[in-house]
Amino acid sequence: MEKIQQVDLAMMLDARERRSFRQRELLEQYQRPLISFSMNIAGPVKNTPLIRRGFTEGRRQLLERIREAGGKILFQEETDEATGCEGMYITDLDEQKIKQLTCAVEEETAAGRLYDMDVIDTCGNKLERPAPRRCLICGKPAKECARSRTHSVAELQEATGRVLKESLDQSDRNIIASRTVQALLYEVCVTPKPGLVDRNDSGSHADMDIYTFMASASALWPYFASCAETGMESAELPAPETLKRLRDPGKEAERRMYRMTAGINTHKGAIFSMGILCAAFGRLAPQDRYDPDQVLAEAAAMTAGITERELHGVNAETAVTAGQKIYAEYGIAGIRGEAEAGFPAVREHGLPVLEEGLKSEKSRDEAGRAALLAIIASTPDTNMIHRGGIALQKKTAAQAAEILKNNAYPDADTMAQLNAEYINERLSPGGSADLLAVCWLMHFLKEERA
Repeated sequence: MEKIQQVDLAMMLDARERRSFRQRELLEQYQRPLISFSMNIAGPVKNTPLIRRGFTEGRRQLLERIREAGGKILFQEETDEATGCEGMYITDLDEQKIKQLTCAVEEETAAGRLYDMDVIDTCGNKLERPAPRRCLICGKPAKECARSRTHSVAELQEATGRVLKESLDQSDRNIIASRTVQALLYEVCVTPKPGLVDRNDSGSHADMDIYTFMASASALWPYFASCAETGMESAELPAPETLKRLRDPGKEAERRMYRMTAGINTHKGAIFSMGILCAAFGRLAPQDRYDPDQVLAEAAAMTAGITERELHGVNAETAVTAGQKIYAEYGIAGIRGEAEAGFPAVREHGLPVLEEGLKSEKSRDEAGRAALLAIIASTPDTNMIHRGGIALQKKTAAQAAEILKNNAYPDADTMAQLNAEYINERLSPGGSADLLAVCWLMHFLKEERA
């Protein structure tokens, strides 16, 4: 655990002097206005993992707004010391535009009252704010509260911690929900895929197309955000307790899906698997949320024992659903077993192929197709078994492995031919498609962490 260091007045004065010296150097070198960003933290503790995350989020907000305004970052420098995190930035925007952007970040974002973004002109003068900063606790002008010491250091520290945690958790919920929807959309867009809906055709599905999937995916954003929130709220409880709390929201998500698709099942499997992963993300400590290994392991902890609980005693006479019948006859647990094992099809097969392809500059189509085949080759797809029987599923798994053996990233013609064969047999690897979406999500988490 990181040791938290307290600072004294001498340390803060020394840091201020070093900051001022560096500012003068950069103004002289670039002859452009300078942004100096630090955190407004009361008390002797100026740097903790939570404060550091707040600084990182503030930096992201600032740089995004500069780019949105058409500005270029000419210089960027950050330091991380016991006296606090500091950043200095130079852009090609004029000083008034820069001040407008920094004030917007400070005033419009949840943690903005803790951001101190000074804009310094080429003469070394700070640009004044158009309106005074407001107190973190009471909302009155901050200078008045500071001058009269209206609030104790303990009160300010408590408010700081609360604002940072709430704002950063909200940011994380938005990110995981957006990235999950993106993963579902990337999965359906990978083209061509065997027996599945893609940009070219509907595969073996006469009742849906790519627009059906887009409508369904777009409706699920609130569900994924709520799953992450459920994970955060139940993080101190045993992991399986979080899974129980997903049941009712999952049912509502299915109803939303059916409303958007006029009764067509596009994402029922993804509602289960992605909901678990979003909740697992929320359960983790903030510094671990963007680590795919941690997320997959937490998903396994949440679903521990699910196969035994839900399929215990199922036999040929009592089985009702296709999944139950396959489990009764072949002992294949499907997505329940995948989740309980921490998604080995993703961790060991699909994700490494996807990322190696992207790393070697294969297109998203090429990398995604290969990852899908790696999953089909390695993991029994219960949807394939349901549609074509166990023998045909094994045949297609061997076929996928042979294609990858001959070419690690098969071309579109090979995949189009495979699609024609699947359509002829009415096969659809829907379970594998859901796992491909999980691969995309894990890849996106790594992008966020970087």
